[in-house]
Amino acid sequence: MSQEFDVVIVGAGPGGYVCAIRATQLGLKTAIVEKDPTLGGTCLNVGCIPSKALLESSEFFHQATHSASDHGVEVAAVKLNLAKMLKRKEKIVSDLTGGISFLMKKNKVKVFTGLGRFTSENSLTVDSGKTQTTLSFKNAVIATGSTPTALPFAPFNGKTIVSSTEALSFEQVPRSLVVVGGGYIGLELGSVWSRLGSEVHVLEFGDRTCGPMDRDMSKKLEQLLAKQGLKIRLKTKVTGVAEDKKTKKVTVEAEDLNSGEKIVLNADKVLVSIGRRPFTENLSLESVGVKTDERGFLPVNDHYQTNVSHIYAVGDVIGGAMLAHKAEEEGVAVAEIIAGQAGHVNYNTVPSVIYTHPEVASVGLSEEAAKAKGLEINIGKFNLSANGRAKALGQTDGFVKIIADKKTDRILGVHIIAGRASEMIAEAVIAMEFYSSSEDLAKSFHAHPTLAEAVREAALDVLGNLRQS
Repeated sequence: MSQEFDVVIVGAGPGGYVCAIRATQLGLKTAIVEKDPTLGGTCLNVGCIPSKALLESSEFFHQATHSASDHGVEVAAVKLNLAKMLKRKEKIVSDLTGGISFLMKKNKVKVFTGLGRFTSENSLTVDSGKTQTTLSFKNAVIATGSTPTALPFAPFNGKTIVSSTEALSFEQVPRSLVVVGGGYIGLELGSVWSRLGSEVHVLEFGDRTCGPMDRDMSKKLEQLLAKQGLKIRLKTKVTGVAEDKKTKKVTVEAEDLNSGEKIVLNADKVLVSIGRRPFTENLSLESVGVKTDERGFLPVNDHYQTNVSHIYAVGDVIGGAMLAHKAEEEGVAVAEIIAGQAGHVNYNTVPSVIYTHPEVASVGLSEEAAKAKGLEINIGKFNLSANGRAKALGQTDGFVKIIADKKTDRILGVHIIAGRASEMIAEAVIAMEFYSSSEDLAKSFHAHPTLAEAVREAALDVLGNLRQS
């Protein structure tokens, strides 16, 4: 017998579970379907959370072996216990995914574990492997996320040629690691294993790492990561990957696009992080007429409706920035739209963060994007080397860059490279959400000494009133 719901959500990642919570808050009878045994999606299980746990732990190790003595802390015979580090990561993941399960119960969201497939425009089946359950719905939300993209000539084998998922759980520190792709995933995980002792090579096809980032940020980050030991090659095309099972080595062949030079690297592990693709397989979308584009993404209108009006989609599966917080806001918006409210997402204020050390955080337009739009702009910069808190922390590498409209002084973009940029960017997001000017930031109190003062100083520099240098 079919169970009936106002909303059935397929996928329990950040977009899905936040949508479910908001839907129940608005009085909608809601169910969520998840193919994996734990909730939270890629972000909580094999993405944002475990990677940040390892980044933090590896930074502790790096500080103990490299910079603690600068603070007068002499640490002798530092030893890496990788198994314990991984266990800590797993505990954090377990706590948070368990917390999502608690939230589902608290909010009276019905959870179904299994693979969801559409069987008609108003029903789907959930196959748990043992049983099949039919759910009827008035509205459905597809929030199935994305999955790593493999090289066509080197499929993932989970051992030597790996995705970000396997790179979170190496049982030993690889002596050598080749990272194919210089996006945020490759740089973050490359940083983890470099700090723990790997020789890390990053091969990037483009002319800079993290292509959409402001060019000043890319250049500075590449310099700092190179200083830390990462060997980054830009404009490099990987042409082959071959595994030698006898030596347990992987040979990566590439070409320098500037010189035509052939490059051959041997590694214990190859991490392929060339992007992610939407996960829409096995949903039987064709059976209900839901269309995907040539890359598998689900086209939606301004109300997140697919071509079948009562079937919506959010998150990675619809394209755009593949970020958990973007998916969450879309999930909230969809729930509100279904309930008859005016759900909305301001895509101009979606922040992005790269959790290397230092971190890079951005919101709004880069300098290049602003100029490409034909906008006249003023730019303000402030180096952390002149910030008192940064000096006290021993984290003076980096700067804040603010881009403002020349005529109105409205803030168009903020870019930060700093030890704690991920926390500093929130101020810029709020400022842009309320259409603030650089003068608004410059005239707002900032506690002293804090890293956030660097944001204020950059705003003062937009106005030509920089007080420190």
